Amino acid sequence: MIASHKTYKTYNKTYKTNRPHYPHHLLLILSIFQFFNLSIFLSSCTTKPTAIPTAFSETADSLVVFPDYRDVTIPPNIAPLNFMVTDAGASEFVASFEEARKSQESPCLVVGALADGKFDIDSIEWRQLLSDAKGQDLTISIFAHRPAGWVRYAPFTLSVAEEEIDPYLSYRLIEPGYELYRQLGLYQRNLTNFQEAVIYENNRSFDADNNHCINCHNYQAYDTERMLFHVRASHGGTVIVNGSEAHKVAIRHDSILSSGVYPSWHPTQPLVAFSTNKTGQVFHMYHPEKIEVLDEASDLLLYDAEANSVRHILRTDDALETFPCWAPDGQTLYYCSATLPESLYDAAASEIALKYDSLLYNIYAMSYDSITRSFGEPQLVVDAAGMGKSTSVPRVSPDGRYLLFTLGDYGQFHIWHKSADLWMVDLQASTTQPLMHANAPDQPDSYHGWSSNGRWIAFASRRIDGNYSRVFISYFDREGRDHKAFLLPQRDPEHNTLLLKSYNVPELTKSPVHVTTEQLKHVVLHTESTPAAYEN
Repeated sequence: MIASHKTYKTYNKTYKTNRPHYPHHLLLILSIFQFFNLSIFLSSCTTKPTAIPTAFSETADSLVVFPDYRDVTIPPNIAPLNFMVTDAGASEFVASFEEARKSQESPCLVVGALADGKFDIDSIEWRQLLSDAKGQDLTISIFAHRPAGWVRYAPFTLSVAEEEIDPYLSYRLIEPGYELYRQLGLYQRNLTNFQEAVIYENNRSFDADNNHCINCHNYQAYDTERMLFHVRASHGGTVIVNGSEAHKVAIRHDSILSSGVYPSWHPTQPLVAFSTNKTGQVFHMYHPEKIEVLDEASDLLLYDAEANSVRHILRTDDALETFPCWAPDGQTLYYCSATLPESLYDAAASEIALKYDSLLYNIYAMSYDSITRSFGEPQLVVDAAGMGKSTSVPRVSPDGRYLLFTLGDYGQFHIWHKSADLWMVDLQASTTQPLMHANAPDQPDSYHGWSSNGRWIAFASRRIDGNYSRVFISYFDREGRDHKAFLLPQRDPEHNTLLLKSYNVPELTKSPVHVTTEQLKHVVLHTESTPAAYEN
């Protein structure tokens, strides 16, 4: 056997850099000789098995595989689901992928791995496999070479859906510390491969003069033609992107609690619904969930991106309105709201903090007239308080039928709450229930979003270790049923456990961001925010 192409290319590059200057005819002989010796060495030590063992026994041992891609449904355009198997007694592994409609004697794809148990699937072969298996099931068999011979674990199934997922996913990567705004940014991943691009990053090391946070990226109707994100602290403002152009605005006024916070683009008009929140953090001493994010006050705003003007949608003393979300037809605005006891209307933040577990948010909806740009009266959609629970992040499916939200025991910042699960309202049937298969027990599932065809849900979950949020994807079929969620695939299966950052606010889009990182850096660091005009 000869060396793998990848390994040989790496060796050849080093050899050419360090080689002595021999005459050309001697150099050719030496190259052939060294390549022959290298091939023998690699074939005996590092070549992966590439065929199904001809003799093996079945094992009843449990298969330890990470990520757990067993019995999940995946898009036909997803990147290879590279995974790793743990078997302390094995030195080699083989995985076979077989279409249920084909003979088991001729598997569609065979992949080998060494003692580390990591399977690095060829992207071209994987793409062809999924194309052939669209709408079908794949049977995956794992073989392990132990001292006594080859064994096969019980096979599992991988279902390939008919519907594709939007090819781009953007998210924020953030460290778990809360002292400094450093080494965080917005990134965009091509889900059909492993390419990750920087949308915007802040300073790599702490710089007091340039210390700033980036958050709340949002797109209009799954399209990157219009997008926005906030910059906090130094260089503060809201960056508005229109195609390949970007500028920074300041949404401030004496009557506005703070600048815009949680955003939602209107699906067709150049409008953004914002919450404006007076927010603080509470750090528990004894509570197992150490951090609480609380709003002392919050209202809703409507921002016109073309006129650069802003006005209030709701401004109340007795309610905390937050997380606005437009319906896909643009005729309804959903949001969350908690009612404050009268005793807390003008209370200090410390008093509200002591009542952290009594703040219960319901979901409301208001009709919207696009001609007059006026809103109707709020209507209760989800009475979570009546259940002794609290909601956050309402998101409506592209067909307008399903309202997806997070339900927890209290509050609205559920990314740290172990009680947080994804729930669904069937707006047509007027039923409310938790997702049956996507949720993880006793770990937060939150910050979810739909694909543009309504068949996929991407969300943040801390189910792996309870400390970091990673992106999971669940299939949502045409019968309104969710399926077991799978972890965002990476080239190295261990990437999600070795990367000490949380994935925050995963957003699916149909296209990549048009504006360049350099343009955004110039806007953030070297331009002033243009104040938005306030309209009564």
